[in-house]
Amino acid sequence: MSKNRLHFLGGIILAGFVFVHLSNHALSLINIKTHIKVMELLRVVYRQPIFESVLLLTVFSQIFSGLRLFLVHRKKAVTFFEKLQIWSGLYLGIFLIIHLSAIMAGRYVQKVDTNIYFGVAGLNTFPFLLFFVPYYAIAILAFFGHLAAIHAKKMKYTLLGLNPLNQAKILLLVGAIVTSLIMYGLTNRFNGVEIPAIYRLVE
Repeated sequence: MSKNRLHFLGGIILAGFVFVHLSNHALSLINIKTHIKVMELLRVVYRQPIFESVLLLTVFSQIFSGLRLFLVHRKKAVTFFEKLQIWSGLYLGIFLIIHLSAIMAGRYVQKVDTNIYFGVAGLNTFPFLLFFVPYYAIAILAFFGHLAAIHAKKMKYTLLGLNPLNQAKILLLVGAIVTSLIMYGLTNRFNGVEIPAIYRLVE
């Protein structure tokens, strides 16, 4: 199996997990209790040692193979979606390194539950939100951008009268809407919600 094919298949596995993860985050629009309840159910699956090991290996494989693809193709990218695929992939790789490092440090060094409060503390605390808001928002946009770019490249069929390029543009629009909703759920909706002291960045 070629390295490109392996990267593509790994991407399908990772995209499936990210879709579930983002759907769980979107539940914050309802309330935090619903989000945490669903998260705890999902953790029964994705924190099972074998599943978690496979997922982590997939993530590391995607990071390293993605970096190789970036170095090989960054000067060859010409169209908007070609450039989007390259640069969104690079951002996702950097994000995953930082995000996983933070999660592991929280779990094994700080010994805290890395639930939604762990993630949103920075999103709702000044001046840290100046970094964390764009950091998370761009990551979600990059995910949908990467999917849209791959769709534009590999899709061969017209759907609902839309050619592959227009389908990819619709996917980008959906990504922007989803990003806005999730960021709203993780920020404004936290007004009046008490973040436990153990997670607060400023006392």
